[in-house]
Amino acid sequence: MEHHVTLVLALVGILGITAQWAAWRLRMPAIVMLAVFGVLAGPVSGLIEPSKDLGELLDPIIQLGVAVILFEGGLSLRFHEFKTAAAGVTRLVTLGVVLSFPLGAAAAHYIGGLSWQVAMVFGAIIVVTGPTVIIPLLRQARLRRRPASYLKWEGIVNDPTGALLAVVLFEYFVHAEGPAAALTMRVGGGLLIAGALGVGAGLAIGNLFRRGFVPEYLKGPVALATAIAVYVAANQMLSEAGLLAATLLGITLGNMQLPSIDELRRFKEYVAILLVSAVFILLTADLKPAILLQLDWRSAGLLVAVIFIIRPVSIFLSTIGAGMTLQERALLAWIAPRGIVAAAVAAVFGPALAAQGFAGAELLLPLVFALILTTVFLHGFSIGWVSRRLGLSAEDTQGVLIVGASAWTIGLAEALKDKEVPVMIVDNSWHRLRAARLSGLTVFYGAILSEASEQRLEFNDYGCLFAATENDAYNALVCSHFAAEMGRHRVYQLPDITSEDPDPKRLPRARRGLIVPLESTSYEDLMQKWYQGWTFQKSSLTEEFDFDKLLASCPEGALIVVFVTADGAIHFNSPEHPYKPKPEDTVIWFGPKRERERSQKKDTAERPTETE
Repeated sequence: MEHHVTLVLALVGILGITAQWAAWRLRMPAIVMLAVFGVLAGPVSGLIEPSKDLGELLDPIIQLGVAVILFEGGLSLRFHEFKTAAAGVTRLVTLGVVLSFPLGAAAAHYIGGLSWQVAMVFGAIIVVTGPTVIIPLLRQARLRRRPASYLKWEGIVNDPTGALLAVVLFEYFVHAEGPAAALTMRVGGGLLIAGALGVGAGLAIGNLFRRGFVPEYLKGPVALATAIAVYVAANQMLSEAGLLAATLLGITLGNMQLPSIDELRRFKEYVAILLVSAVFILLTADLKPAILLQLDWRSAGLLVAVIFIIRPVSIFLSTIGAGMTLQERALLAWIAPRGIVAAAVAAVFGPALAAQGFAGAELLLPLVFALILTTVFLHGFSIGWVSRRLGLSAEDTQGVLIVGASAWTIGLAEALKDKEVPVMIVDNSWHRLRAARLSGLTVFYGAILSEASEQRLEFNDYGCLFAATENDAYNALVCSHFAAEMGRHRVYQLPDITSEDPDPKRLPRARRGLIVPLESTSYEDLMQKWYQGWTFQKSSLTEEFDFDKLLASCPEGALIVVFVTADGAIHFNSPEHPYKPKPEDTVIWFGPKRERERSQKKDTAERPTETE
């Protein structure tokens, strides 16, 4: 039995990560691919049957996975994001819930035919959108910062809100004959204790981290163990209150400005990706086709009402006067996929309500599962197209972010701009940016690693980064910081060497960017050649004039800097990540003017000017 469980868990992990990779490779929504893999592994092939294979272990695995996922989601919520979208977020998690809950309950009763008790629990469950599906969609769609903040805050905050609302309703319906004061005290006390546990534990371990009582290598495991502990402890007081405690723990810890918070977030992100993959595979693989067969035309009408009427109405009414654009409200009205928490809550309360004899309780679980599958596929495939049509996603992810303003980088930016490549120069010196501003280039005044740049820059517009300041260590620091977000093959820097034998002095590859343009050329060399009259020049490749012929025609010492493909993709020339040029590519190189060009300019200057 132990070996069988081990094989099932290993298979779930492999399927989940394979689905994530396939989604990245095929440029599909990860959550859609996870659902497909889960259905194929479970209902279609019968390769795994979670309820049978894992037995009583299934629910604890899912519950602890959800707790860690919500903790990681809370860890990613930044108060500066909330400041930029405060009014909208506040409306979404208050008025949005107040409107969505009764509308969903009424639709479930009058359209779906459920009893009022079951309908109200259904209305509470559909409040949940959830980070388990929202965050993968945001990663895929590359939304602008503010609409992404709306969706992320709503999903993470409303996850415990919807679950706890369902808990309160269930407790009321089951213990309706008991004293109302006792129920209120129990529920209210449970919520207060859960909130205090989450915030208190966050402050406690945050202070331990800051004062050095926990070594760096243990900070991630300590935070993970604390999240599980507060989740379990809060659940002892009130069912599902652990979701609130885990979320508040993450929010508290994530906003304490701890020195190691970036490493902690990265560690938790890796764990959350694995858990989201595994939990979603388990849930979809455990789906029984017979469950969905219980649904009829009234159920289909209810799902249509939830997706196409209730969500848009609640969003547009709750965000009146919230300072949101019409495009942002339209995107929020459409995007509301449900995920793991909705399924987990329905799986708990559906059978429990049925055992109490409430009419329609047997339909609660299939309705929620149908809603999850429908919204995952519908919103997963459409978020990219809808956000682009509304102008809320990055227009072009092929742009270049250049860190460090100098005559050389300004010349490079102008050459890229001539090829219609979006480019921005970032520098913390207003004086050094002057020439770039006069050239009509897009600039950002400030340190690229500052909180101001994180709040104001739309990094999704730029697919790669080139750190080209005179400070080699700073270039390496910038590349290391952005490598996790952009990918290590998309962060570049000037060489950090000046000697002929650089290996003993060079930073390891994991702590810097790819070297551009040649390993033997330093910042000082480039600037010296610039002031000697070298310039950036562009050459287009064809079948007849290939890259080898270009190299043969270039002046001695010319440096190949960047390749621009026909579709606008950017590939810097790095010996550590070589690119093979193709016909129709444009090569931007740095070197002295060809003798032919010089003679042509000389002839033009000496030719008498024609007069009438």
